[in-house]
Amino acid sequence: QVQLVESGGGLVQAGGSLRLSCAASGNIFSINSMGWYRQAPGKQRELVAAITSSGSTNYADSVKGRFIISRDNAENTVYLQMNSLKPEDTAVYLCNADYLSYSKTYLSVWGQGTQVTVSS
Repeated sequence: QVQLVESGGGLVQAGGSLRLSCAASGNIFSINSMGWYRQAPGKQRELVAAITSSGSTNYADSVKGRFIISRDNAENTVYLQMNSLKPEDTAVYLCNADYLSYSKTYLSVWGQGTQVTVSS
């Protein structure tokens, strides 16, 4: 069993910053990629940013230059620093991890989500 625990969401004014954290624990041999997705009401879930175990990153065009994803491999934790937030960034942010279990099975797991609300 693998669990992702997210934290750091909240309410912030436009132009402000928030930092999200997501820690993975459980039956994990290694984690390949970790990422943040978001889902706003009435919209499809979309990738915000992802990072591989070697540090390669991928960002949605809408957040490039404003958000920074990073990870601590030793702690199985991924962070999302969100700067210059806009009202359109309002959504539930969900963490995802693609990992290899000790039984050498590749699996994917999602966190429960954390709400980010940006007021204008």
